[in-house]
Amino acid sequence: MEKVRYERPIIQKMNTGLMNKFGTRTEFEPVTHIESVSVKSLISDYGSPLFVISEKQIRRNFQNATRIFKTRYPKVQFAWSYKTNYMNAVCQIFHQEGSWAEVVSGFEYEKALGNGVAGNKIIFNGPIKTDSELVKAAQNGSLIHIDHYDELYSLIRLSEEFDIKPRVAIRVNMDTGIYPKWDRFGFNFENGQAWNAITRIINSEKLELVGLHCHIGTFMLSPQAYTIAAKCLCELAWSVKEKFNKTIQYLDLGGGFPSTNTLKGAYLPGSDTVPSIDQFADAITDVILGFGFKQEDLPLLVLETGRALIDDAGFLLGTVLATKRLSDGRRATILDFGINSLFTSFWYEHKVSPAQAFGDYTEEMVLYGPLCMNIDVIRESVTMPPLEKGNHLVVHKVGAYNMTQWMQFITLRPNVVLIDNENNTHVIRKAESLEYLESLEFVPEHLK
Repeated sequence: MEKVRYERPIIQKMNTGLMNKFGTRTEFEPVTHIESVSVKSLISDYGSPLFVISEKQIRRNFQNATRIFKTRYPKVQFAWSYKTNYMNAVCQIFHQEGSWAEVVSGFEYEKALGNGVAGNKIIFNGPIKTDSELVKAAQNGSLIHIDHYDELYSLIRLSEEFDIKPRVAIRVNMDTGIYPKWDRFGFNFENGQAWNAITRIINSEKLELVGLHCHIGTFMLSPQAYTIAAKCLCELAWSVKEKFNKTIQYLDLGGGFPSTNTLKGAYLPGSDTVPSIDQFADAITDVILGFGFKQEDLPLLVLETGRALIDDAGFLLGTVLATKRLSDGRRATILDFGINSLFTSFWYEHKVSPAQAFGDYTEEMVLYGPLCMNIDVIRESVTMPPLEKGNHLVVHKVGAYNMTQWMQFITLRPNVVLIDNENNTHVIRKAESLEYLESLEFVPEHLK
């Protein structure tokens, strides 16, 4: 007969959780499958920890967002934000759905070209673009979004040296009522800097001004802020038409739409508080349609939405390595993944679900990662059923930024698996190995 595990009893304050009309709230549903593939088989086949991405959910999200905007505005184009998740397989799904590419570095620009995106369907954002990158983007007909005067002057110089006429927009920042203001990037609207940049571009006759761009923040919870941003861009576009008789071809409202993750410190879960995409669509399109543009002058509306389209399509599967009691009596559960893999745990209270059946008892616990760092905490406080060594769990809504901001630190980065529309599984990024890491190292002869 197997010996029953003994754990010294402790006295704890009862925590029933938030109440609603149905009683106490519980999130302790076991998650045994992703789509129709079992968590147990995924871990058995591909190891733990493991990132899993649902192709079905990505396509559902994109098609839903496209429908919402296109039923409100006649000319809409999404551009996939590469920095959100630049796994090539993920990017290809968005491009198959009709999305352009939005990149913020030469590295991402090359990835977009490698994924077969035509040069004229790549938006090149970001504050740092080398001369060679600017020339290549201009020669490919890409849309270059100018961030500052130094970049503007470089483009004018390069256009003369290489006999090119780059297609450009300027990034505009403005006071949308959200603080701190994102005025680090682009030209300011209120102090006239944006209009000054526009007049310099048009008067130079070296560049072709085709659009106006803004990106007002990240995880934005105020649709009203987009109303203000759209109004500012429309005012600039209107002035360009009136004073230079030039039509602005597109207005790029950037990204920043939130997922339904719960931010740290939030009183209510994100699923209850985050505005819907419909609300953002109304806030943006009502302004543009009501501004007075002639039908033939209506600008193309470009959106660089990332997080809201992929966060809920990503899952992180993991395994319990050990459990213990902290000095204050709380249970500590140590997992095989930490902040090196789940970077977004710094700002989200990620939902975490057991991947197997459990009893009725729950208690407060801390979820730690495996790193030798005190800050390696996945959840600082979460009420869950007790987990034992070898148990599996699922972290939800991890599709955005974790696979671009993860770190190779202490442990190796894991496999990334895609579940396709037919529920087949595919490795889209192999787990790292020591050999892979050391292939980039060189030891001087005198140290051998």
